[in-house]
Amino acid sequence: MNITQPPAPLSATTPADPGAADTILIDDLEHRTFQWFWESADPASGLIPDRYPSDQTQASVASIGFGLTAYGIGATRGYITREQAAERTRATLHYLLHSEQNDSEDGATGYKGFYYHFLRKNNGLRLNRDIELSSIDTALLMQGVLFAQSFYDRETQPEHDIRDMADQLYRRVNWQWMRRPDNRLSMGWSPEHQFIASYWEGYSEGMMAYILGLGSPTHALDPISWQAWLATNNRRWGDYYGQTFLNFAPLFGHQYSHAWIDFRGIQDKWAHEKQIDYFENSRRAVYAQRAYAIANPGKWRDYSATTWGLTACDGPGEVTQRMDGQDRHFLSYSARGAGRDYTQDDGTIAPTAAVGSIAFAPEIVLPTVRDMKSRYGSRIYGRYGFVDAFNPSFRNGTSFWSDNEYLGIDQGPILLMIENWRSGLVWNVMKHNPYIRAGLQRAGFQGGWLTPSSPMMKIAKIMPLP
Repeated sequence: MNITQPPAPLSATTPADPGAADTILIDDLEHRTFQWFWESADPASGLIPDRYPSDQTQASVASIGFGLTAYGIGATRGYITREQAAERTRATLHYLLHSEQNDSEDGATGYKGFYYHFLRKNNGLRLNRDIELSSIDTALLMQGVLFAQSFYDRETQPEHDIRDMADQLYRRVNWQWMRRPDNRLSMGWSPEHQFIASYWEGYSEGMMAYILGLGSPTHALDPISWQAWLATNNRRWGDYYGQTFLNFAPLFGHQYSHAWIDFRGIQDKWAHEKQIDYFENSRRAVYAQRAYAIANPGKWRDYSATTWGLTACDGPGEVTQRMDGQDRHFLSYSARGAGRDYTQDDGTIAPTAAVGSIAFAPEIVLPTVRDMKSRYGSRIYGRYGFVDAFNPSFRNGTSFWSDNEYLGIDQGPILLMIENWRSGLVWNVMKHNPYIRAGLQRAGFQGGWLTPSSPMMKIAKIMPLP
C-alpha cells in the first residue's frame, strides 16, 4: 500500500477557527453533552450511571472521572456557576473518600485505593461478584480527581476541601500492588479470583494508568513499568490505509489518555526514535479510519468521508440479517475498530469515534458532525447530543437501527475533546498538576511544555499542592 504524507500537524497553541455555522453546531453539541453528566449524576453522592436514560442500576467510576472534568468545563462555559461545580465536585470526592475500602466480596466500593468497575447506584458498593476491581476505570476516575485538584485553585473552603480530598484519593491508590512480577499492570482483581490474567501492554488507554502510577508520591511504579508497557509497540507500528503509525483499532484507545494529557510536542524515547509524538500518532489513526470507511471493504451502507467512526459502543444485537443477498452478522456492545491489530466492523457507527477525535483532526471531523446530524436527524441527535451509536445497514423496513441511550464513557471524549480543541482547557489544567508532570517525566517524556524553561512549567512551579 502506498503511504501518503501524514496530515500537517496542528499548531501547539492555536485551535482551528470554525465558521459561524460550525460554531453554533459545536456550541449546541457541547452544552447538550455536558447536560448528560449534570442531569444523570446523583447530586448527593456524585455517582454517575454507566448509561442514561436507562433501567440499568449501575454507576460507573469511569463516568465519574469524566463527570468531575465536565463540571469544570460547565463552570468555564457558563452552563453552571463555579460554586455549583465546586459543590457537586466536593460531594463526589467526599463520597468516594469515605466509601468502603476493603477486600470483602460484597461490602466494598474498592480496595487499596482502586475502585470496582461498576457500583450500585443506591449504596455505591460493588455491583455484583462478576465485577472486577479495575485498574483502568480507576485511572479514568483519578484523571478526573486530579483535574479537580488543579482546577479548583481558589482560597475558599470548598475549593480547599476539594484539593485536599483529591490529594488523599490519589495518594492511596496502590499502583505497586496492582503491578505484576513482569512490571506490567494487571487489568484488575477480585476477592474471589485475585488478579485477573489480562494486563496492560501496548498503545491503548492503558497509557494513562502507567503515567498515573509513575507519578504517585506514595506507591509509585518504577520507570521499568513504562518500558514493559512499550515492549510490543514495534509489532503494531506500520502502514494502514495511507498512514504509518502505532495501531490500536478502536478510537477510544486514542482518545481516553489524550482527553486529559496534551501529548503534542513531548516524546518518550520510543516516540523520539520514530520521529513522532503520540498526538500525531493518534491523528494519523483518525485519518486511517476515515480512509478505511471511504474504501469500505465490508460494503456497509452509507460509509463515506463524512460517515465513519468505529470504537467500543452499543449495537443492534447479536443477530444475523439478510442484506443485499448475503447473511450479515451484527453485534451488541462490542469494541469495534479497524487497524493492523484487528478489524471488527458490523456497519455500526459511533458518533463518539469521530467527535471525540475533533482535537486530533477538526478539518475532517467537523464535516462529519454536520453530515451525520443533517442526514440522520432526530434519530441520532437528541436531548444529550448524539446517541451512542447507529447502524444504517441494519434495517427494519425502511428504517435503520439507532440507539436510544447515551454512555458516560462515550459522552466523555466528546465533551472533553471538544473543549480541548476549542480552548485547551482540560490540557492546560492538567499541565499544572505536579503528579501528571512527574509521571510523564519518570516515563522519559521530554520537550515541549515539559521543558523547564517553558511558560507552562514556570507557572506550574509556583502552584504547590495542599
